[in-house]
Amino acid sequence: MAGYNGGGGVRGTLMVSRFAQGFPLALEAGLGYSWRDGGDPLAARHIFINDNTNGTPEESAWVWDLRLDFLYKVSLLGIRDAHLFAGPRFSMFTADFIYVGGNEDFEVTSNQWGIGLGARATFPMSQRLGFTVLAGFDYFFSATLEGHDTSYSPDGTSVNGRENFTYSDADAAINQPKFQPVLMVGLSLGL
Repeated sequence: MAGYNGGGGVRGTLMVSRFAQGFPLALEAGLGYSWRDGGDPLAARHIFINDNTNGTPEESAWVWDLRLDFLYKVSLLGIRDAHLFAGPRFSMFTADFIYVGGNEDFEVTSNQWGIGLGARATFPMSQRLGFTVLAGFDYFFSATLEGHDTSYSPDGTSVNGRENFTYSDADAAINQPKFQPVLMVGLSLGL
């Protein structure tokens, strides 16, 4: 699948259904990769390293995410193969900040748990191939942000924190996953 997942993204999934007699849910596991805006590079530098302002800032970020969904088949707008889904999420976020001409390059990372829900529908293209459309929302809980030799945690703990910066400052500067819409399309192959 490909589409929007807090930024452009791709995802591969594996769904298992009818694995237990009378069990009403299907299970789907997925691995995704998305790219996004990393955040405010000047604020990130002040919060995690130093007060330098030299160099031209460049930033990028990416997220690897794992998901497990429980799917419930429903009749949705007359679509035969439609499901509502919900389940846990785990994301591994990395933002890379480079200051060209300023001799600084560092990453800020976080690992977060979250939850997601949504709906998906598959439209047959052949006996085994289908076109799938998915829409939903993911919410990720606050997690420790680590960069350079500094970290800020949601409970107020910091390691080598700079000046009077707090977790709220770091979280505002870094674009780690929070509440994000998901809209993806792709192909499904039945086995």
